[in-house]
Amino acid sequence: MIWIDRLSLFSPLDFLAVGLLSLCWVGISLRIENSPADNPSLSKLMTRYRQEWLVQFVSRTPRMFDAQMLSILRQGTAFFASATMIAIGGGLALIGNTERLAGVANDLTMVSAPAFVLEVKLVVMLLFIANAFLKFVWAHRLFGYCSVVMSAVPNDPNDPTALPRAKKASEINITASRSFNRGMRSVYFGLAATAWLFGALALILATLLTVFVLWRREFNSHSRAALLEPTDGFGG
Repeated sequence: MIWIDRLSLFSPLDFLAVGLLSLCWVGISLRIENSPADNPSLSKLMTRYRQEWLVQFVSRTPRMFDAQMLSILRQGTAFFASATMIAIGGGLALIGNTERLAGVANDLTMVSAPAFVLEVKLVVMLLFIANAFLKFVWAHRLFGYCSVVMSAVPNDPNDPTALPRAKKASEINITASRSFNRGMRSVYFGLAATAWLFGALALILATLLTVFVLWRREFNSHSRAALLEPTDGFGG
């Protein structure tokens, strides 16, 4: 009964905004990861290059460049994992001290909200950030697995196990990249969720803006257009 009373503190527009946030988060992820072959997303295009990378890796001598590339990828995931961990700590600290946050929110929105309402809004944001943290940690570990499998590829490109092992490494690399991209999308929507502190309408607008930014970068960006250029056997 107490939960029903507390839920009554939120308006129908609040529930609509949170539902839209969740739906857009899942929807844009499905659209990006399952884009059709005639209209691939930027992430899907990069998957092809990751596959070709490990094919070229078999015959490349020396392989220091590949080791450096994996090191860069792991550093990137480690950075974002650390950043999201710090964000989680800051969010938990805010939940324990919502009075000061309530004052800022009230000054900006001119609407007084109970501490419970602000805590729920912070929890929603933290759920996205926590999901991002888990995705980044897993991506970091997968890139490590990829380096181990790549190290098991024989130096002789004519060895019958070389190409199959390289293909296994490419699949692990692609899986790690997918996890990293999911973490990045969680960060985007986590930032959008912070707009809820300023009201349901602000959350709706932030959600739609986030979807537009993700769609543009994945389907209508200059980087995607460059990858689609039919000059290297992948585009077109």
